[in-house]
Amino acid sequence: MHKPRQRSGFTRAAVKTLESIGALEQFLMKHKKDYVDLHRTTEQERDSIEHEVTVFVKSCKEQIDVLKNSINEENAHSKGWLGFKGDNLNADTIAHKHGVVLILSEKLHSVTSQFDQLRAIRFQDAINRVTPRRKRKNSTKSNAAETSVSSSLDPDMKRDSEIRDSDISQAAPVRVQEQLLDDETRALQVELNSLLDSVQEIETKMVEMSALNHLMSTHVLQQAQQIELLYEQAVEATKNVELGNKELSQAIQRNSSSRTFLLLFLFVLTFSILFLDWYN
Repeated sequence: MHKPRQRSGFTRAAVKTLESIGALEQFLMKHKKDYVDLHRTTEQERDSIEHEVTVFVKSCKEQIDVLKNSINEENAHSKGWLGFKGDNLNADTIAHKHGVVLILSEKLHSVTSQFDQLRAIRFQDAINRVTPRRKRKNSTKSNAAETSVSSSLDPDMKRDSEIRDSDISQAAPVRVQEQLLDDETRALQVELNSLLDSVQEIETKMVEMSALNHLMSTHVLQQAQQIELLYEQAVEATKNVELGNKELSQAIQRNSSSRTFLLLFLFVLTFSILFLDWYN
């Protein structure tokens, strides 16, 4: 029985990268509900899931970059004299490796697009939570302010009447302090409202940035596919040029042989005519 063929370093690295992408996809499928459902996990656990996915994606991209660099190095070493390729077999192997890298990139892009959709759902849920809460807080704060003012007025009236009876001179500083406290609470309410508005604006910008990142990765993948198509066309054009050079060399050889045959035929014909003239 024949021994099993040993895999090359590129094949082993490609299989390892594919296994890493498969593990990332399984991790996403396992923690999908935990990441999307708000009642299953906390914000810290969702942040840890997102961090692990980011580390996975970064390591897979680094492995794909290593494969691309190895292909470029092999392509540079395979060029012969004057920068032309040495043989067609090596060119086909390099084209096959480029196809493998393209398939791995597409697989990783599909997994990252799934995670981008999950992250967009999370951000949208956060925005939906913040918006009604903000409205509710504003309404409750306004009602609390009205009740506090109304409730503070009644004790103040009683207190003022009592203090006015006991000592009228002590009522003015108390009213001033209460007015200052009311002004401070109103200023704090305005500041909190502005902070909530800025947080909501930042969250919407984060969702827009994630969507733009997804679009940019899609366009980058399309450009990679176009570059791969151009590379295949360049390889095919190189083969056609090599075949044309072979045909030209064969045509030159045929031309030289036909020229020799024509000269030999003319020489024999001339000698035959001279021989027949001498014989006559």
